[in-house]
Amino acid sequence: MLVAAPASGQGKTTVAAALARLHARQGRRVRAFKCGPDFLDPHWLRLATGAPVHSLDLWMTGEADCRARLHAAAAESDLLIVEGVMGLFDGTPSAADLAQRFGLPVLAVIDAHAMAGTFGALAHGLQSFRPGLPWAGVLANRVAGERHADMLRGALREPADWLGALPRDAGFSLPERHLGLVAAHELGDAAERLDRVADSLAGTPLGSLQLPQVRFEPPSTGDVAPIAPLLAGRTIAIARDAAFSFIYPANLDTLNALGARLVFFSPLAGEALPDCDALWLPGGYPELHASTLARRSDLRAALAAHAAAGRPIWAECGGMMALFDEIAVPGDGDDAAVHALWGLLPGRVTLQKRLAGLGPQALALGAHTLRGHTFHYSRCETPLVPAVHSRRPQGTAGGEALYVRGPVRASYFHAWFASSPEATARLFDATPLETGAPVAQEHRVDA
Repeated sequence: MLVAAPASGQGKTTVAAALARLHARQGRRVRAFKCGPDFLDPHWLRLATGAPVHSLDLWMTGEADCRARLHAAAAESDLLIVEGVMGLFDGTPSAADLAQRFGLPVLAVIDAHAMAGTFGALAHGLQSFRPGLPWAGVLANRVAGERHADMLRGALREPADWLGALPRDAGFSLPERHLGLVAAHELGDAAERLDRVADSLAGTPLGSLQLPQVRFEPPSTGDVAPIAPLLAGRTIAIARDAAFSFIYPANLDTLNALGARLVFFSPLAGEALPDCDALWLPGGYPELHASTLARRSDLRAALAAHAAAGRPIWAECGGMMALFDEIAVPGDGDDAAVHALWGLLPGRVTLQKRLAGLGPQALALGAHTLRGHTFHYSRCETPLVPAVHSRRPQGTAGGEALYVRGPVRASYFHAWFASSPEATARLFDATPLETGAPVAQEHRVDA
């Protein structure tokens, strides 16, 4: 099942995670996926299933990669749940494109607050807008009561499309901040929140719904390419905590397939930089922990020594922000709190209320191209001249800068490592980084 909606903010993550939780509690083996690039919603889906949550995106990860992951998960599961992205038909490619490509029945979640007959029109439009779209039904969210639910159900053209309603209950909502949902591991009652919604879903048809069986074909032989151990014998240290948590499981899988040894450390917990050949500072929320990071003078010195020794650093979005001289974080008034950070990159990063970057991107490194995306609310002011910019999928300008300073490679660009293991290896080896114009990219699947 693909859980979709007319727009963002309708309750897709809540329903997808609670539905997975409900069926997992009933003893089924459930796997969940997220449509499109996302680091935050997968935390809730993983909590619900206890299994890694991978992204499915026909452009960023590629059709062959999607097919391989769905096929592998189906071989060991009873139920697959894919959470959509934005509205059902938003984006190129969209969640609807994914549903049609792989035959995923669509469950439409509609926020029915202050709505009656229009609910039926929305449901009908979502189902019929694109001919041949696999369809499961519709769930009404944030419903006032039984009478309201009866009005919504009566507005549907097909009574069988009704898959139930969730009440308007503050206890069912998942908290948000500027980049999206608060991650599940940051809340002490995350599991209880999901259980409350799962209990409510148990009384709807979704609690015992018999979905149509979907066959996920294995990837063809031509789509499977072995990954050469280009990083064999190299140790990569990875920052991982609440400040640096934007890590795709597939990226770790790719580094392992490249032969790297991975070691993790927490800057927030005061842990030292491990002995390593290369370092990855992933994205996250350094702005929420700037004062703690600023006090890590020992880590600042260790990072400087690491770079002075010519050892590579790949700093991605929030990881890059932590490497600048300063970060300015707005307070309750007009003034911003300015924190001195780790100083490997000259300049200042400033948080702002307006979105500064969003969308899919491609970054060419020599003859190979990484696919990925960008999403940030900060901007940086630096005298550094970008080595290259990423590009949008159509090849247009407007991408993110890649800054190179000695062995430091930094950008707001979030890379999907599996799109090019060769380019990924270049980020973490000690040779000078080659950049070039984006080239056509053949997606690969780790054998």
